[in-house]
Amino acid sequence: MKRYIILVLVLIGFNSMGADLKSLMDQANKAYTAQDFAKAQELYEQILGTGNESAQLYFNLGNAFYKQGDNLKAILNYERAKRLSPRNQDIDFNLKIANQFVVDNIEQLPKPFFARWWNSTANFLSADGWATWSVIVFVLFLILLGSYFFSRSLRIRKLAFSAAVFAAIFVIFSFVLAGRQFNQVKDRTSALILCPRVNVKSAPSVTGTDLFMIHEGLKVKITDQLEKWREIELTDGNKGWVKDSCLVRI
Repeated sequence: MKRYIILVLVLIGFNSMGADLKSLMDQANKAYTAQDFAKAQELYEQILGTGNESAQLYFNLGNAFYKQGDNLKAILNYERAKRLSPRNQDIDFNLKIANQFVVDNIEQLPKPFFARWWNSTANFLSADGWATWSVIVFVLFLILLGSYFFSRSLRIRKLAFSAAVFAAIFVIFSFVLAGRQFNQVKDRTSALILCPRVNVKSAPSVTGTDLFMIHEGLKVKITDQLEKWREIELTDGNKGWVKDSCLVRI
């Protein structure tokens, strides 16, 4: 009886928490619609503070920052939204607009065709999307396998076998892509430059040689770290060291 009561109380707590989050989101959206962007930002950040995150939430928060003229935090939240929903066209559009105010325009190194195809295919669905398709096709695979073993028709058995092979390949393929998308969401090596101007050093020291200068809002990749220094790589392949205080992870 006590276990039942505890379970009921837990379920009530979860339902109450969900209702509170929905109420906060509704309030934030109403504040944004009323052009009270500071209030909307505060409420969106309050939701994030509960440990809940989503592409839509980061996108809305990015919009609230952009409307207040805080371009850097707008880009940061658009990038975080894009990490969760890489094919969302609204996120891409707003990110492109915000990036127009970034001083640096770094040319990206060309990628091989296979790498571009692989990224495009993987980004077609989220990790949950690929995982869902993996489960669905696996069930179909089991049905086809059952048809192969138990059907009395030779034609049906041949068709079932061929289809089962393709289904098995797709299951493996979608499972790999789901893992890739999951790792991409968990990957926190991408970062934005926070400081207005940064001299990138040849070594993790203030006495290191200045290699080149970059500016706030530029997206970089963290490749190494040593105490309060981080080695970063630009999209054009250039590398160097900057202080951790001038970076914020996406």
